[in-house]
Order: sequence, then C-alpha cells, then structure tokens
Amino acid sequence: MLGEARRVLATVEHAVQATKSAAQGYQGTLRIGICDSLAQPRIALLLARSREEEPELGIRVFELPFSQQLKGLHNDLLDIGFALSDGVNDGLVAEPAWSDPLSVIVPARHPLLAHVQVKLQDALKFPLVLCHPDAGSGCHNQIQAVLDGAAVAPKVADHVTSLGVMLTLVGAGYGIGFAIGSQVQTWQRPDIAIRPLAGTAPTLTTFLLRRQGEPSEPMKRFISRVKAIGGAPSGETRA
Repeated sequence: MLGEARRVLATVEHAVQATKSAAQGYQGTLRIGICDSLAQPRIALLLARSREEEPELGIRVFELPFSQQLKGLHNDLLDIGFALSDGVNDGLVAEPAWSDPLSVIVPARHPLLAHVQVKLQDALKFPLVLCHPDAGSGCHNQIQAVLDGAAVAPKVADHVTSLGVMLTLVGAGYGIGFAIGSQVQTWQRPDIAIRPLAGTAPTLTTFLLRRQGEPSEPMKRFISRVKAIGGAPSGETRA
C-alpha cells in the first residue's frame, strides 16, 4: 500500500508540474518555426549552442511560411518563430533577432561578375526575380524598401514564393535576385554566384516571434542565446 501511495503521489506531482509547464508553453521541448529565406548558418549556430549549453532541452524545428508560423503560435503548436516579417497580430510579439547584409545573386556567367562588389544601380540594369508580395514572408517588403530608394526603376522578370525557386530562375538566366549571401552559400549551386553590394549594404532583419506574456525559463535562456548570436557577423561560427 505504501508503494502504491508513493506512485500515486508521484503521478499527481508529475501532472501538476506538467500543467505548470504547459501554462508556460514549455514541456521539456521548444518547438521552433523557421522560414526558408533565413540565414541558416545563424540558425545552425543557435541550435548547436543550445545543445551544448542546455543538452536536456529538446528542440524541434519546422520549416513553415510566415502565415503558418502565426497560426502555430496562436494555437500553441509552436513556441518560437523566426521570419523576415514583424507583421504579427494580437497576442504575439516580434523582436529583432539579427540583421544580415543583402547580396546580389547572379547566374554563373554574368557581366556583374566582373565586379568584386556590385553597385545597386548597376544591378538594377538587369531584370529581377523577387519575392512575391502575396507570399507574406516579409522578404518582399524589406527588399522593396531598398528598391524604392534607388534612383533606377527596377525591371521585374518574375515573382517567386520561395528562395529555391528564385535560385532556379536566376541560374536559368531569367534575371538576378537579392538574398542573404550566407544562406545562398548553403545551397552550393554551381549555376549561380554571389556578389556583395558596394558601400554600406542594406540588410534583411530576422525577427523572433512568440506569444505575449512571460516566457518560460528555458525560453528566456534560448532568447538570450539569440541576442548573443545576433551580435555576431553572418556566417561566424563562434561557440
């Protein structure tokens, strides 16, 4: 009887702790959504550092478009999201995580490759493959803000809803594109090349999305790592 009573008490205590954890949005695992246009080396560094500093914390990563991340956060299917948009709705907050310089993506054989760095006005002499405005990823709005400030009106060849399709069209010669250079490098495609923009390059900002309210302690520590990595240059792999 004593053994049975202890088991019952242990079960009740476990249920109480699980309920408290659920109320905090944490049950031993952080569920994280990312979109495909992000600087993946930063995400990889963040996950590696989390495994090193807090190996008991489980992390599950899901590649989801921005709209699906918002739904997942609202429905408690995600704890954190990473996206290029801060256009969240009620009950959610978006915090800048880090910024990465924008690069020009060109076909493997292209006149712009004669330059080590490419001036924006020179890039805009060629047709562009851009993020689709209806994709809601935030990529379109950030890049469009750069184009709106240029002296040369852009010529748009096509709009796409994913980075992969953009790279395919650029590689096929439909036009050139803009993206985070360190992210494009991870694709290791021989049909495209990357050139930084000359001068003070515009940046793409990645935002951390979460529900409003006090984060759980594990989430606070994870967010602290995000802030630490946010101060490192894109592609840097310090641990």
